[in-house]
Amino acid sequence: MFRMKSAVSALLIAIMSIALSGCLYPDDQLEQNQRPAKDAILNVQTVIDQYQKDTGLLPIQNSKPDTPLYEKYLVDFDKLQRMKYISDIPTTAYEKGGSYYYLIIDEEKDPTIKLMNLVIYQRINDVQIALKNYADKNGGKLPVGESVYPGFKRIDYKKLGTSEPDIRSVFSGQTLGTMMDAEGKVYVDYGIDITQALTKLEGAKPGPEQDLRELLVESSDFVPVKSAAYYLVDGEPQAVINE
Repeated sequence: MFRMKSAVSALLIAIMSIALSGCLYPDDQLEQNQRPAKDAILNVQTVIDQYQKDTGLLPIQNSKPDTPLYEKYLVDFDKLQRMKYISDIPTTAYEKGGSYYYLIIDEEKDPTIKLMNLVIYQRINDVQIALKNYADKNGGKLPVGESVYPGFKRIDYKKLGTSEPDIRSVFSGQTLGTMMDAEGKVYVDYGIDITQALTKLEGAKPGPEQDLRELLVESSDFVPVKSAAYYLVDGEPQAVINE
């Protein structure tokens, strides 16, 4: 009887450990298990197209003028539900507890649904808060690391007293680094992804005035959240300060 009770107890502990381990890493769970299916994106695109055809407008939430390009025009799912254009919000959408914002890009010429990864967004926000706290305690000094592009530095996470966040690219699956500008604004460095996208291009390379982030957006369902603009400089992609 004692052996049976011990076995049962051991089994219960194992089950609880598995359950708890799933709760300890909610961001990873969201990122890996809630990656939107293609049909969900296509369904929202169809709804957006119909809404614009009927109203001449786009169902987007209000945004500030200085909101970054790839965070700006979020789909207003509440409005779409009120107006009976959708019955259910996609389960992967933030509004339903998912890990993506559905947003619209190229709103004037060809409104297109893309996804913004909230796991990456939040991890960069956490770094931004830690960096601000460091600067406040150190007379405005920043935890500056090595130079990565003109006007951008790596972040010295040892000075912050923490480790660099694990940023997994939604485009390539590779681990991406972080960087900051002279004002202490934190970005994801998408240089690896952009270089890879350039190698896959057939024909002429983009001109010096084309924002290379467009290559990532055109070839996927995602946007490069928390990104600086990138341009070709001497044949190499280089981040520049957003204007």
